[in-house]
Amino acid sequence: MDANIREAERWLRQGERDLVSARNSCRSGDFEWACFQAQQSAEKSLKALLYARGFRKILTHSVYELIREVGISEPSFLALKSEAKVLDSAYIMTRYPDSIVGNLTPSEYYDREDAEECIEHADSICSAARQSLSG
Repeated sequence: MDANIREAERWLRQGERDLVSARNSCRSGDFEWACFQAQQSAEKSLKALLYARGFRKILTHSVYELIREVGISEPSFLALKSEAKVLDSAYIMTRYPDSIVGNLTPSEYYDREDAEECIEHADSICSAARQSLSG
């Protein structure tokens, strides 16, 4: 098996595992953590596609930027841009208390609805990545 494909599979496996962790966090009420893990799932799944195409070090953490890059060769991914933007917002806001206006912490700000939305978006991206790598 080609080294790029092996690396891509490794990133996709971790992306899929992060999605499982996001679901577990949502079930346990850790909604901000579920949102962050969902973003990580989408990010790693998209990076898997780029590794499969021969990319080496991918420095961005932006799901939106990764969607745009993948979309150059697979335009169907561009339909996931709005989902990517939601996940990018979660990437910052779930990590730092000062990213939220007012006096709330991420754990007080994010709720089940937010977590479920992020998980749904990550699942769509992860599934599309898996399908693309398999096809």
